[in-house]
Amino acid sequence: MIESWVIADDGTAPVAAGTVREALRERIGRGRLETWLVGSSGRSLVVLTNTERALVMLLADEGDPGEHAVDPEARGASAGFVSANGQYDAYPNADTVPLGEALSIVEHIVRDGTWPPAHTGSLIADR
Repeated sequence: MIESWVIADDGTAPVAAGTVREALRERIGRGRLETWLVGSSGRSLVVLTNTERALVMLLADEGDPGEHAVDPEARGASAGFVSANGQYDAYPNADTVPLGEALSIVEHIVRDGTWPPAHTGSLIADR
């Protein structure tokens, strides 16, 4: 069975892999920089962005520290990551990926249920 994903605060309709990028871009355009997607298997996928870079985390279940996509060649840090609760954070660029890449990763996870092959060697398990 293929896992379905729902944007947590946008109702109960599943989001399709072919439309998830646009859904996230619309949310970002409205200033909603944090998005949680919940999978039918109980997994969660979070995207937190500053509109240029994004933190992408996949959690197996509640309480799982998860794993996140990284950009090991990136240097410096970026600010402007605003959580839904108003918390303002900065992250090392190595712990985030460019927004376009983040959207591709999310699309792949929603479609195939796994990290894209190009990223399986570039994940940090926060376990």
